[in-house]
Amino acid sequence: MGWMNTFARILALLGTAAVWLPVAAMLATSVPGSLRTGTFRIDYLMPAELFPLALVGGVLLILAAVIARSHKRLIGWGFGLAVGALVAGQALAVATGLASGETEPVGFPWALVVGSLALYTVGLVVLGCAGVMLTRFVCRRQEDGGD
Repeated sequence: MGWMNTFARILALLGTAAVWLPVAAMLATSVPGSLRTGTFRIDYLMPAELFPLALVGGVLLILAAVIARSHKRLIGWGFGLAVGALVAGQALAVATGLASGETEPVGFPWALVVGSLALYTVGLVVLGCAGVMLTRFVCRRQEDGGD
């Protein structure tokens, strides 16, 4: 069953890269802009805009975790937190009129929507860290010759 471990390794590597890319893109674009203007600037919507990539990465990590029989809970919780926070934030934005522009982006509803985006990003970071741990586990297991 060495091919299963190799398959899990490939899935874990691709999934981890796909999950970290939205966070890395947000940071990579904020640093030059912040340095150029002298003020802190960050596009906090970028991870949500790149959600399809994170979704694919999360599914790949779930498959890798099931195959490797390791880190399933942490990956599941991170994936659930990310998807749940994003869906809840979108639903709240639509329900309050923030999504259509009918309501001004101020006050408690705005804070909840921005907070859900932050929670989504935290979920991506948790999922990315779990992906790194799973990748290390699968790679170490392959080096040891075990399945």
